Amino acid sequence: MKKLLIAAFAMISMPAYAQQGDTNALTPQIAVGARGEVKVVPDRATIQISVQTRAETAAAAAAENARKQKAVIDALRALGIAANDIATSNYSIYPEQRYEPNREPVVVGYNVTNTVSVELKSIAMVGQAIDVALAKGANMITSLQFYASNTEAARQEAIAIAVRKARSDAEAAARAAGGSISGLLEISIGSYSPPPPRPMEMKVRAAMADQAETPISAGDQTLAVDVNTRWRFVPSAR
Repeated sequence: MKKLLIAAFAMISMPAYAQQGDTNALTPQIAVGARGEVKVVPDRATIQISVQTRAETAAAAAAENARKQKAVIDALRALGIAANDIATSNYSIYPEQRYEPNREPVVVGYNVTNTVSVELKSIAMVGQAIDVALAKGANMITSLQFYASNTEAARQEAIAIAVRKARSDAEAAARAAGGSISGLLEISIGSYSPPPPRPMEMKVRAAMADQAETPISAGDQTLAVDVNTRWRFVPSAR
């Protein structure tokens, strides 16, 4: 009997729920998407520093490379850069060959390249890090990337800007349609990812080591957040 009563109650209730769903579906609405953008200033950087050496044998080239790269790392550590912020990102040994017509290539030497990735917690250290690395034997700075480490406040500001834009657009659409908006029905915030590191192309050679401190300008980056909104539309009374 109890199961029968529950089933009967469910059958009686269904039309009410269906009617409520139909009412919501028939409510005049205005859907608006908007984007909020905020400029952020990068406060950190990653540098790729390479030592490239050449010798007649692979062993000799590797030994010279190891000596120079150790001097570079020691100099970076002396600046206060933590050991876990310096990591090897690439190491390669390849033969240098001489080609002559109708003959097999002849190995004339070996090149060794050792690249370390250096994470800098302060952009103010970028120029100094480059200079000391070049002075100690590095001969290539293959990349420099800037990024912002803390973007939460900027993200929330971008959300607020996007919502204000969406409301303004909804109000304009409502006026054009002969009515107004009376409230927010739904809002969804799109997935967010921090602005990607901004690369700065660099091909710095050891000849720059005798110059004044390398000038570096990080510029700024754009953080963007998308929102989607739905607003209740109220037609003007006639």
